[in-house]
Amino acid sequence: MKLFIGILFSSLIMGVTGEGWYSFFKEAVQGASDLWRAYWDMREANVQNSGRYFRARGNYDAAQRGPGGVWAAKIISNVGEYLQGFLHQIYLGRDSYGLEDQVSNRRAEEWGRSGQDPDRFRPAGLPEKY
Repeated sequence: MKLFIGILFSSLIMGVTGEGWYSFFKEAVQGASDLWRAYWDMREANVQNSGRYFRARGNYDAAQRGPGGVWAAKIISNVGEYLQGFLHQIYLGRDSYGLEDQVSNRRAEEWGRSGQDPDRFRPAGLPEKY
């Protein structure tokens, strides 16, 4: 736990630029909100195979906020991936929930964080609202 907190704090320190702490934290909170909104939109849409699109869109929206948003998107995405793998190991007795899924989800998240169009991952049948 101490190691995790140390890594989290170190990445926070390294993520802050000359703009100051306030703007960085503001961007991080807004970026976390963007990821949360994308998650709830995914649940509301309830369209099969739309997870990668919403991951890319959430990371894209967070990255548009600035360095704080990128930092929040990286942390939340990494923690989410770790927890998903951990829960699969505990409840299903598997070491991973599918390497293909992990890699493609990570690719979609990185695509969005890099500022590229998340519509590349948009599934057929997803309403225009999203």
